[in-house]
Amino acid sequence: MELRRLRYLCAVAEEGHLTRAAERLGIRASSLSQQIIALERELDAPLFVRTQAGMTPTAAALALLPHARRILEEADLGARAVRDAVARPLRVGVTPGAPPAVLPVLYAEAAEIDDLSAARQLELLRRGALDAGLLALPEDVEGLRAVVVSERPLGVLVSEAHPVTRLDHTGWDDLAGLDLLLYDRELAPGYHDELLATVGWRPPRVRTGPPRRSLFVAELRHGGDVVALRPREEPAEGLRWIPLREAPVVRHALVWNPAHESSGRIEELASRLGMTTPTTDSRPTRSASPVR
Repeated sequence: MELRRLRYLCAVAEEGHLTRAAERLGIRASSLSQQIIALERELDAPLFVRTQAGMTPTAAALALLPHARRILEEADLGARAVRDAVARPLRVGVTPGAPPAVLPVLYAEAAEIDDLSAARQLELLRRGALDAGLLALPEDVEGLRAVVVSERPLGVLVSEAHPVTRLDHTGWDDLAGLDLLLYDRELAPGYHDELLATVGWRPPRVRTGPPRRSLFVAELRHGGDVVALRPREEPAEGLRWIPLREAPVVRHALVWNPAHESSGRIEELASRLGMTTPTTDSRPTRSASPVR
């Protein structure tokens, strides 16, 4: 049986009228009638009772219809999978500090990776101008879908010449009197505010660090009594990373608009990267909750 004829069968059964079904399918009524007759001959069974009022499905047609619909649905899913496989690459936004383990997967999938603030990503996602965003939580993701793809405890990043590096582990008390170097709030305001509310010491000053890594590193190396709170990674020359007791956790999520045309592809990408089930909860996530 041809898919085309099964589609015609479903249309006539749903419309109950040959002319209306032909109009829906965009073909002539005479051509539709010929295709239904051809299907009846192929199956050696009448499929419709033809009357002046319309077309009434026979018992044979009613038995065939659920199978026809499943076949057509699977065919449509297969065609969509092919379209997705050859579809345009994705455009993904990231903020500074994105988890290194996630980025290679995004680069393999996306044609364009843009450094964008959290607010700009959320604006573009809601407008449909960005396929997906990689954000530090919490942020207001109401109306969007989010899957946590990275969860890393923070530690202390400091100049290797600073006296605090004599410790194998640090606590909040060890940081007393030290400034905190933190990126500009506008890059990720939700996480920025959550982190400041969670740190266990009062820095004399919160310095706004430049997003460029080289400048950020230079201020830590030469800026005196200043530290940054960052996930563990290979530190730049002249810096040392020290584990922090009761460390806050930074959580990154892949975020997308479920109404976007690429939503299916992004959801599949999120499932490969994801640590948790998708959520649409717009309440702030305690991303800076301590790890004990």
